[in-house]
Amino acid sequence: MSQRIDYYFTSLSPFTYLGHRKLLNMAEEADAEVCFKPVRLGLVFAQSGAKPLSERPVARQKYRLLELERWAKKRELPINLHPAFFPIDPGLADCCTIALQESGHNAGAFVALVLAACWAEEKNIADEAVLSELLSSLSFDAQEVLQQARSAGVQAIYDKNTEDANEQGVLGAPAYLLNGEQFWGQDRLELLEGSLKG
Repeated sequence: MSQRIDYYFTSLSPFTYLGHRKLLNMAEEADAEVCFKPVRLGLVFAQSGAKPLSERPVARQKYRLLELERWAKKRELPINLHPAFFPIDPGLADCCTIALQESGHNAGAFVALVLAACWAEEKNIADEAVLSELLSSLSFDAQEVLQQARSAGVQAIYDKNTEDANEQGVLGAPAYLLNGEQFWGQDRLELLEGSLKG
C-alpha cells in the first residue's frame, strides 16, 4: 500500500517554494502519494501561536531572510528575498490547486510554477491573468479551473483543509504529515525522507 503525505502549505510561502521540488522528488522515489492541502495560513498561525511576519521582532525577521538565502543556495533555487508582490492574497492560487486535485489532476507542476512565479519571477500570483497563463502553460483549461476554484465546493475544501490542519496541530507552512506524524518546515524534508524509506 502506497504511503501518503498530507502536504499543508500556501502558495505564498517561501519555505514551501524551497522545499516543493525536493518533496515531489522524494515522494516519487518512495512511490508515495502527495495529497495537496492548501490552507488559510493566518488561521493556522492564530491556532498555533505563530505571528504574521509583520508582527515578528526585527531579529526574527532578519534571521528569516538569512535562512531563506541559505536554503535557496542549498536547494539550488533562485530567490528574490523581497519580491514585488508580497504579501498578497494567495487564496485564488490555493483554490486552483484544490480544483485541479479535485478534478483528478496532479497539481504538483502547477504549484511549482506558482511558487516560482512569486519567489523568483516577480509575478503577482493574486492576478487572475498570471494564474491563467500558468495553467495554460500546463495545457489545463484555465477558465474552467478558475471557475471551479471560485466555487462553493472548493471554498469549503479550503476551509476544511484549514480545520484539519488545526485539528492535527500543524504549526505552519509547509508541513508534511506522514501517517499522522508531522514534519514542519522544508528543513525537515531529510527527516521525512528517512521515514519514507523506513
